[in-house]
Amino acid sequence: MHPHIIHEKETLFELGTIENNIIHYDFDKVVAYLNYKGRLTFGKNFKIYEDDMFLLYKLCLYFIRDYKNCEKYGLDPHKGILLSGPVGCGKTSWMKLLKNITPSTNSYQVVPSRYVTFQFNGKGYPIIELYGSTNSYCFDDIGVEPDGKHFGQDCNVMGEVLLSRYDLFLQNKKLTFATTNLNAEEIDERYGSRVRSRMRELFNLVAFDKNCKDKRL
Repeated sequence: MHPHIIHEKETLFELGTIENNIIHYDFDKVVAYLNYKGRLTFGKNFKIYEDDMFLLYKLCLYFIRDYKNCEKYGLDPHKGILLSGPVGCGKTSWMKLLKNITPSTNSYQVVPSRYVTFQFNGKGYPIIELYGSTNSYCFDDIGVEPDGKHFGQDCNVMGEVLLSRYDLFLQNKKLTFATTNLNAEEIDERYGSRVRSRMRELFNLVAFDKNCKDKRL
């Protein structure tokens, strides 16, 4: 088994080389694979923009667990990723794609935060327990989901889920991932200082430039 070699349909991608049982990834080859996988997943118009390349490089360092260079760029591989940026900058697409570089070590499900709230509205507090479980998740677009309501009880559902994920992180270091359009002050306003404080321990904050263009236009 060679984790640096990925098969996609009839195409073989060798993302690097192995020397002394250590994988040395080639960033250009990783980008080529992500471009291919992106078009396969999101359609022929998908592409990685030159302006985003440095941010992508840092995220790749995280996902391949390059500890030395992660430290250089202020990333802690033992925490999850909170990827922030303007609407349409590519946050969701990247979080769906990047886990494919190292599928054996980064298997998480991407779940829209609004969907978590909708489930809570129908099934109540067991949904918070479900997403606070030992599975790995990437919660997409946190902060813009509505508040939940179940049998007349109001609940800041994602705030409660994040608190549960924090407890899980303390217990067994299970990682959580998320994307958001909000800045730190908006997150504080949406979830409160208690949740925001725990998010600092849960996540590495990685951000697109605030002037990043909407790639869906």
